[in-house]
Order: sequence, then C-alpha cells, then structure tokens
Amino acid sequence: MMQWYVVASFLTVLTSSQGILTTLSQSNGGYKYDYATVPFLAEVFKLIVSSLMLWRECQASPPPKITTDWRSVRLYPIPSVIYLIHNNVQFATLTYVDTSTYQIMGNLKIVTTGILFRLFLRRKLSNLQWMAIVLLAIGTTTSQVKGCGETSCESLFSSPIQGYMLGVLSACLSALAGVYTEFLMKKNNDSLYWQNIQLYTFGAIFNMAKLATDDFRSGFENGPWWRRLFDGYSVTTWLVVLNLGSTGLLVSWLMKYADNIVKVYSTSMAMLLTMLVSVYIFHFKPTLQLFLGIVICMMSLHMYFAPPTVLVDLPLTAKASPENLDEVSANRRTAS
Repeated sequence: MMQWYVVASFLTVLTSSQGILTTLSQSNGGYKYDYATVPFLAEVFKLIVSSLMLWRECQASPPPKITTDWRSVRLYPIPSVIYLIHNNVQFATLTYVDTSTYQIMGNLKIVTTGILFRLFLRRKLSNLQWMAIVLLAIGTTTSQVKGCGETSCESLFSSPIQGYMLGVLSACLSALAGVYTEFLMKKNNDSLYWQNIQLYTFGAIFNMAKLATDDFRSGFENGPWWRRLFDGYSVTTWLVVLNLGSTGLLVSWLMKYADNIVKVYSTSMAMLLTMLVSVYIFHFKPTLQLFLGIVICMMSLHMYFAPPTVLVDLPLTAKASPENLDEVSANRRTAS
C-alpha cells in the first residue's frame, strides 16, 4: 500500500494544477461550458472508478467487507449536505466581502479543522503540533496579503460584520465536512471503494439536483441540463474533470489511512505551488509576502511531522551498553 506521504504529494500536485487547468479552460475570460456540470461529471468519474476497483476486490479471496445496513448507509448523505450548505454560504459571504478578504478568511479552516479534529475524533495534538497548525494558517495568509500599493489595506477590515460571521461559518462547515468524512471512513472496516461508492452516489445525486434547480430557476431557457451536458467542452475541460475526480479519490484514501491534517497540509502547499507555477505560466509577479509565506509554511510542515527529538535538543543520558555491563559483572566476580 502506498505510503501516505506519496499520496499527499500527488494530492498537492493535482490540487495545484486544478486552478491552473480551470483558468486555461476559460475563453475570453469566461466559460463556454456550464461549469456546474464539472462537479457532477467528476462525481460520476469517481463513482465509476470506485465501482471498478470494488469489483476487482470482490474477485479476490477473501472478499472485502461490505455493510449494507440502512443505519450505516444513511450517514453517507450528510457530507454532501454539508458541502451543499457550504457552497451556498460561500456565495453569500462574497456578497459582503471582497475576494482578497474572502481568500484570507478561508485560511481559518486550517485552525477549525485542528479544533474539530480534536473535539470529534478525540485525536490529541501536542503543543508543537498546535503551534505548527497556527503557523500554517499564518503562512498561507501572509502569502495572500497584497501590498498597500495594490489594494486598499483598509478593505480587509471595512466589510460588514455579517461577512466575517459568514466567513467563520464557511470555515467551520468546510472543516466539519472533512472531519465527518474521516469519521465515516474510519468508523468500520468496510472496503474503501464501497465507502466511496456510497459517498459519490449521494454526491452525484445532489449535483444533479443542483443542475435541475438551475434549469428551473432559468425557466429552462437553454433546455434541460442533460441535453447540453457536454456543450463547450474541450480537452482542457475534460482534464479539469479528471483532475477534480482524481483529487477526490486521493482525499478519500487519506481520510481512510491518514487524517485530515495531512489533507490540510497538502491543499495548503498546493496553494503555494500554484502561485509559484503561475509566475511562469501566467506571468504572475512574485511578492515578498509569497516568499515569506512559503518559508513559514515549510517551517510549519517540519514542526508538525518531524520527530520531537529532531525539534528539541534533549539532554543526553549516559546508558551503559550490554557489553559494558558484562565486563563489570566479570570484574566483580574476579575481584571476589
């Protein structure tokens, strides 16, 4: 089985390329395709891959554990509901705050994930690990802060109180969805792919419901969503779908065999990697804040995952080796 740090590295790369591919899929600053269809197709992709992998597991001996009891299955729509509410809260937040403030407030989910991780999963973190999580939030925020010459520094504190309250709620919902998903994945010994099938089935249903709701609100002006599902799709758009689907599969693996903190670090590092890549692809101008943010995040990464003996200089205690003990015993017998 792949080690968690290999999967986390792949997740960092995929998450980083997600924003870049999405930008490249635009045409004249807009989308020729209905971007609401991308999450739906990504859920279908994850569902197909998980079904094929489960079928492959079922051919083996012994077969994987599969729980079909309704009391267990009914828990799997909850993450989809939380994400649905979270998406609506995001849009509501953006009606009160500007994009820069929203991005900076989004880093609160790093800290809220650590808090919910401790409260609901009963996972104890050391003082150094708590400091590392706070440093990660500070580092990602620092990398996103613009200079006063680029945007008004006062804009970060001039939004209505409702915007900040919704921003905190958004961070809590994002963390809650991740922690609850980890709880589900580790609740029993069911096959990972069977758990994925349950999660992605409900995810596809909720995304389908959103597409139908959008059609209803527009009065079916462009026809039903299934007739224009692939309209405007290009090779880059399909890469966005595959990227989003593959990212979800890696996240589910981390939820099963690692934890939410690893996922948080992967996605945070992906944000910094995206900024670096954008320097070469989109001629993004690097800033001092970006450099400082990367340094702080790397320090946080080392502080969280490094063994305590590497971080703290512990006093050396003289311990006698077995050979020395044997020599002492022999000398005592000789002396007697």
